[in-house]
Amino acid sequence: MNQSASALLNSKDPKDLKDPIAPYPPRYRMKRYITSLLVALLLGSAVAMAEGPGIEFSVTSHDFGNIDEDGDPVSCEFEFTNTGDEPLVIVSANASCGCTRPEFPKKPIKPGKTGKIKVTYLPKGRPGEFTKSIRVRTNAKRPKSVNLKISGVVIPGSDHD
Repeated sequence: MNQSASALLNSKDPKDLKDPIAPYPPRYRMKRYITSLLVALLLGSAVAMAEGPGIEFSVTSHDFGNIDEDGDPVSCEFEFTNTGDEPLVIVSANASCGCTRPEFPKKPIKPGKTGKIKVTYLPKGRPGEFTKSIRVRTNAKRPKSVNLKISGVVIPGSDHD
């Protein structure tokens, strides 16, 4: 540190304690800081508005209730909307078990349009309560993936008497 800087730091005179880096008097620094912060927030929100594809499901769970083990497979559909401003691609839909089979659109969903994911559950040989999950992965930034859930109770068939 040179002598003039050392002398300024040790000085008791308020005129000598002036901040040499700040180009404005202290009362304007806060205004400048707040203005910079507001500009950053506005730019950030403009970028956030143009985020690309988005996905929103009308419901994320389905309860089949009681289903017969000897009956046919049961299915339900989960409807979703592309809430973004770019095409939405469903990359994959994976079930937690082989007894659950998801089907999803292979073509991109345009902004504002809807699509459906069909989930089929195979009750044969699976008596009792069940809860299965289906993880849907997309090209959306938020959420990148969504978990869907199906549940129900399989009533034992005639083989379990």
